[in-house]
Amino acid sequence: MLNAVTKNKLSLVPAVDKPAEIIQMKSTKAEPPAVVPIPEKYLLTIREASAYFNLGVKRLRRLAEDNTDNFSLCNGSRYLIIRPKFEKYLEEVSSI
Repeated sequence: MLNAVTKNKLSLVPAVDKPAEIIQMKSTKAEPPAVVPIPEKYLLTIREASAYFNLGVKRLRRLAEDNTDNFSLCNGSRYLIIRPKFEKYLEEVSSI
């Protein structure tokens, strides 16, 4: 015997007549995006830049906040490092 909650749950499930429809529904999953290696990326997150340049996350965040004109940009509350420009910046400065 089904109670009212079970009947409501069953009414939300779409009716499938053929097993082929079930197979088709399962096979429509999206493929995961391709993984791009960090040295080939143009923009890096703070964590990616920290791992790539061997600098601390806090230090990179401060640098990104202070140098949005030079080598970083802000997307909402998230800072992104422009890798080629940051490499040039590191070549030019004597200390960070």
